[in-house]
Parts: sequence; C-alpha cells; structure tokens
Amino acid sequence: MAVERKDVGDVIGYCGLTNRSDGPSDEPELAYELLRAVHGTGYATEAAAAVVAWADAAGVARLWAGVWDWNVASRRVLAKLGFRETGQVERKSVHGLSLLTVRER
Repeated sequence: MAVERKDVGDVIGYCGLTNRSDGPSDEPELAYELLRAVHGTGYATEAAAAVVAWADAAGVARLWAGVWDWNVASRRVLAKLGFRETGQVERKSVHGLSLLTVRER
C-alpha cells in the first residue's frame, strides 16, 4: 500500500504485507520503504504499526520482516512493533546481511 502524508497528499513510500517465498502463506512478511527525505520522522513506525494492527485484527499469528544489518533505524522500528531478531541471516549480498525478524501475537 502507498504511504501518503495526510497534510500534503504526496506518496512517500510503501508499507504492507507480502508472502515470503520460503515461508508458510499464513505467515506474511512486513515490508516497507520510505523516501530518504522523510527518514527519521516517524512515518515508518506509524505506517508499519497500522499494518501490524490490521494483521492482528485479521488473526495473523506470526509476522516476519527482513532488515539489513546496517539499518539501525529500521531495526528500531521493528523492535518498537514487537519484532525480535532471530539470529538467522536471510541472505548475504554486496548490500550487507539481511537479518530475519519475527513477531508473534
């Protein structure tokens, strides 16, 4: 889903749930990405919290999220929402390590 600022009406990124290619279909992955211009403003936390609340209301018991090891801000967002790091590396690339996190109701 597009993340849009109410006061301005511009689209600043996306946030939603997607199926994990290697996971059960009833355990979706939270995915979000926002424009650099709005980093540090709380929009990622607000958008992700809304998606997590919807998933809770829909009865989703477990959510996953991948996060780059160097992305401290995104790791903080996930921690605020109740995700915990599993210690599992989802993938390695020239961009770093993609860490797997999980949130269970």
